[in-house]
Amino acid sequence: MRDFMKLYSNLVQRCFDDCTNDFTTKSLNGKEESCVNKCADKFLKHSERVGARFAELSQSLAPGQ
Repeated sequence: MRDFMKLYSNLVQRCFDDCTNDFTTKSLNGKEESCVNKCADKFLKHSERVGARFAELSQSLAPGQ
């Protein structure tokens, strides 16, 4: 659970910093929303790929293989 919360927190912080720059309204404009969607998708795909690579490496390094 701790790892999930850390991942989520990093995702929120990174996408907020990269995509949000207009604080005149309380909701995202179209450009910001599109940026957040792309950012989140990219971040999650990256995390999924890193997890898959770690799984592959741990299997190849496991004794008895």
